[in-house]
Amino acid sequence: MTLTEPLFLLIAIVLAAALSGSVTWAIRPLLQRYALARPNARSSHRIPTPQGAGIAVIAATLLAAGVTAGWMGFPIPLEVFGATIAIAIVGMVDDIRPIPVLPRLLLQAAAVGAIVYGAPDDLAIAPDLPLAAERAIELVVGLWFVNLVNFMDGLDLMTVAEVVPITGALVVLAQLGEFHTLPALVAAALCGAMLGFAPQNRPVAKVFLGDVGSLPIGLLLGWCLLQLAWHQHLIAALLLPLYYLTDATVTLMRRIVRRERFWAAHRSHFYQRATDNGLSVSQVVAEVFGLNIVLAGLAIVAAMGSAMIGLASLLLGALAVALVLWHFSRRKSA
Repeated sequence: MTLTEPLFLLIAIVLAAALSGSVTWAIRPLLQRYALARPNARSSHRIPTPQGAGIAVIAATLLAAGVTAGWMGFPIPLEVFGATIAIAIVGMVDDIRPIPVLPRLLLQAAAVGAIVYGAPDDLAIAPDLPLAAERAIELVVGLWFVNLVNFMDGLDLMTVAEVVPITGALVVLAQLGEFHTLPALVAAALCGAMLGFAPQNRPVAKVFLGDVGSLPIGLLLGWCLLQLAWHQHLIAALLLPLYYLTDATVTLMRRIVRRERFWAAHRSHFYQRATDNGLSVSQVVAEVFGLNIVLAGLAIVAAMGSAMIGLASLLLGALAVALVLWHFSRRKSA
């Protein structure tokens, strides 16, 4: 990395934060009027709250990333930006009038597929695996990742507590020469956009992301992590989102085993059970943020170290996640 590249990463963060914060503030009255999220059995909020600030977050991310990439002479990844806009539109429509499950999944799969199948053939995690099989796996995993970010966006600041440590770690890895500059610019812009959004989403939130934000955030984050895995840092790519992956996947598997309508809204994620068990929203989010800082540090160590160090980091990360999930499952004594 040249000396100028950290400066551009910083510019992407600051520009995205300024745009996201100002646009979120500007559109909040409009969202208050037309896009209220009313409390239901799944909700963690008690009063109607405007949703749809993801419009500001995604617009700020794409604009800041596009400007800094163009300034540095990088080609804008049109398939990624196009898929992000497309899935944001799906989320916006779903926020206003819910789309049935199957059409929604097909539209999401089309956005994920545009990125996965638009990648060069030489980008592969497992070169010995047939490329068609790897791309199919990446499509399924990408589709799940987009949805799990949406599922986990159920508390004030929760997505901020997840996205900021992950994207921050990707920026650090870029400065250490372990991550490419273009996806690092996207990560930096997404980090800044979430920081700009955070003041208006802290408990008690004045505005929510909505599906228009959580779905494309999942897509962009998934693309960044896939880039990390494609460049032979698979363990780091697993460590960074390990809390979200574990909470969402274990919850889904349990609901399937219990023959519940796993696609329906519910309150059985570990973070939701934590608030039901007596922890405050701020306590839960602070614990998730602290865990993600630990996972980010372990991911950086794994990317910089040997295979044995990577495996040891993954084991420590899994243990840290298990401890947090165990804590969330315990009822707080009176």
